[in-house]
Amino acid sequence: MGGAWERMIGITRRILDSMLLNAAGRSLTHDVLNTLRAEVSAIVNSRPLVPVSTDPENPLILTPAMLLTQKTDYIFTSDHLWEFDKRDLCLAEWRRVQALASVFWSRWRKEYLPLLQQRRKWTEDRRDLIEGDVILLKDKNICRTQWPVGIIVNSFKSSDEHVRKAEVRVIVNGKATTYTRPIVDMILLIENKPV
Repeated sequence: MGGAWERMIGITRRILDSMLLNAAGRSLTHDVLNTLRAEVSAIVNSRPLVPVSTDPENPLILTPAMLLTQKTDYIFTSDHLWEFDKRDLCLAEWRRVQALASVFWSRWRKEYLPLLQQRRKWTEDRRDLIEGDVILLKDKNICRTQWPVGIIVNSFKSSDEHVRKAEVRVIVNGKATTYTRPIVDMILLIENKPV
């Protein structure tokens, strides 16, 4: 299990190293670097660890951020930005940090998440997604740290007896919503191990 943590830390370091080397011509202030570190921490710590609640109406997934903040609504989004007075913000530096955090999210999505969703040739048998599996629902149209985590409530087999799509329950704006999506848009995070 330690290899998975080390790989995640290594990928995070590699992405940050290359980003900071590319920004070598533009110096980053201490505040900008600290804010970027906080944004990266929020991205990395929003990954699920284990399901806390198996209630399909209100699935609750434990994340490192929940353990650190002791809150379930820990994600800071740009929607909350305007709760502050604009004069209090140093917009140029804030925009720069947001741009760097977006670059990190893009690379994190391309380099780390595919490791969780490795495809194998169809000739090899692999476990199909089943009811109760916890997944991350990929969506390119949603900004970073807001990809929904859901629980599979129903799976649909194709003519070859393999699951090709599934019904997923997620919480969106405090309401349980169900989507039917192909399995290529799902990243298995936690397997449901039937007793």
